[in-house]
Amino acid sequence: MTTVESEQVTGACPVCGERFAPGDRFCEYCGSALTAQSAGEPVAALCTSCGAGQLDADGFCGVCGMRVHVPDRSELDLGGIVAAVTDLGKRHEHNEDAMALRLVEGAVVLVVCDGVSSSEHADEAAQQAAVSAADRLVAELEAGTDPESATAAAVAVAATAVSALGDRSESSPACTYVSAVLTAAGVTVGWVGDSRAYWLATDPYATPSQCLTTDDSVAAGLIALGVTEEQAMSSPGAHTLTAWLGADADRVEPHVHTFAPAGPGAVLVCSDGLWNYFSAADALADLALPSAATAPLAAAHNLADLALAAGGGDNITVAVAPFPAASLPSTPRMS
Repeated sequence: MTTVESEQVTGACPVCGERFAPGDRFCEYCGSALTAQSAGEPVAALCTSCGAGQLDADGFCGVCGMRVHVPDRSELDLGGIVAAVTDLGKRHEHNEDAMALRLVEGAVVLVVCDGVSSSEHADEAAQQAAVSAADRLVAELEAGTDPESATAAAVAVAATAVSALGDRSESSPACTYVSAVLTAAGVTVGWVGDSRAYWLATDPYATPSQCLTTDDSVAAGLIALGVTEEQAMSSPGAHTLTAWLGADADRVEPHVHTFAPAGPGAVLVCSDGLWNYFSAADALADLALPSAATAPLAAAHNLADLALAAGGGDNITVAVAPFPAASLPSTPRMS
């Protein structure tokens, strides 16, 4: 982690939590644009051309008028223990996905949220949900809360944060949510919507690769009624959500489940920008392994590249963590 003198610190990176100093435009730890003075107080990013103006939502500087290029892809890598990549894709002007990774004593935390593009400020909804949930997971786990209870508490905090951004109208900011907490005992996943978590098995004879979540969507409802997956996914409104985070959502009741694999592998958490093209767990395992079990950042980049090559019709976010983790911090740490 980058060390910054306390009297110089102005806030924390909204993506990884790393502290930054006055004048910093990008996080030295994860490379993200510094768009927050603190984790809960959004401010505009500074223009990298003139260094004085603030950027509006479209990237234009209010002082010099220059439009600053925002990279289409960003990454997080926490020491090879867990990594994530988010990519704009080919058809969207803005990335409405968000990701957050944390390390805490004895656990690895991954959160991915996908802004509902039909809602206003979907990117803000996803970012608020991801960061608030990850921070709550860290706090709960440090306090000794079991992973399932911690996950439920994190979803509740994320739901409240997103709900506070709007009203009951259908255009209120909204997003989906999925998280995974990896411990020595297993993997606890929680979700609302259609972002997914997968188990990718290094040894399929021990515990086969499988999707650990079930979408809150029209298609998933049809499949539950006995319609084939192919028919369900091709039906009108297949991707319409039946649950999400937002002021216009009904009471949020997260799915929470703990999975205990019998052998090694990796956990993949992603938005539908990936699984729209590669939905089968076996196919994802073939594409991601063996690097997902040893080099999670390389695996995340590769999967994002494959989604782009397949069409890139949506924002793509991929988070990967080997299981069991090669090493974990011996003292609580947020990164």
